[in-house]
Amino acid sequence: MTLPVLLEHRMSFEGTLLLRRSDVEQLLSLRECIDAVEKVFRLQGEGKILPPGILGIKAKGGGFHVKAGLLSGEKDFLVAKLNTNFPGNPTRAGLPTIQGVIVICDANNGCPLALLDSIDITIKRTAAATAVAARHLARKNSTVATICGCGAQGFAQLRAIQLVRPLKKVYAFDLDEGAAKIFADELSHDLKVDIKPVKEVSSAIRKSDLIVTCTPSREFFISKQDISPGTFIAAVGADDSHKQEIDPALMASAKVVADSLDQACSIGDTHHAIAKHLMSKTDVHAELSEIVAGQKPGRTSDAEIIIFDSTGIAIEDAIAAAAVYEKARTSGVGTYFKFAA
Repeated sequence: MTLPVLLEHRMSFEGTLLLRRSDVEQLLSLRECIDAVEKVFRLQGEGKILPPGILGIKAKGGGFHVKAGLLSGEKDFLVAKLNTNFPGNPTRAGLPTIQGVIVICDANNGCPLALLDSIDITIKRTAAATAVAARHLARKNSTVATICGCGAQGFAQLRAIQLVRPLKKVYAFDLDEGAAKIFADELSHDLKVDIKPVKEVSSAIRKSDLIVTCTPSREFFISKQDISPGTFIAAVGADDSHKQEIDPALMASAKVVADSLDQACSIGDTHHAIAKHLMSKTDVHAELSEIVAGQKPGRTSDAEIIIFDSTGIAIEDAIAAAAVYEKARTSGVGTYFKFAA
């Protein structure tokens, strides 16, 4: 590259695009996120994406983690999400449980292309992963669901599932009964689905085809004896080794599909079953990427109980953030800032 061309290339960098949470919400629909997450799982299953990386640090009352991944295609992006997770924030400080940012860099030269709020992407990509798993692993005629945990993630989970399965009845469970009622009132109207708040979860899950757990629980509340044949469970809340939602005996007896085998075995509900010596890493049937790419079979009978152990992985954040960045560039949303100025 000659000096004039090099200088022109350097001067063409507009700066780092800054995107607020409202910008991200505007630019990425849940349906678009589902399609993007399914695409990136397929690419991973086909061996076209390198394994993502993760780093976690614990703090008093919470923690900090970094999830990083590389996207290769027409444009190559290095993407890292830096999130804090403090479960006591809503009641103690009036702040969200999860806060953070996502950094997108040009994978060819390291240039910081964008810095965006992470909350909306974290919520949507987590729900999108459940929807992708439900599309491939839940029975096609699943019409009854139970959502355990009626916060922002619960809202997104139900909205996402409704896009891939024809739900007719939903049970809403939360330790905060007021939250379950608000959940039922709002989404019954928005989704035109019969949603009933419940005080006791066992009876609800016995009647459900599909169950989502997205709580901060530190001990399991989904018991093996309450699960009917053919049920699909998305275990979403255990994104830390101290969190747990699913009975280890149920994990050991079901077909388990993980978003990341290594993460599920170290921080997911799978890790609790392994710690109890009820199953081993080799007992996990597949990663979701292998199912989506057709490398391994998904559901093979209507009687199988299948659990998707969803711990949250960097490629989900990366593909969703890249989609937001590309749309922001073409639509003129956001503000440019030069850190080196």
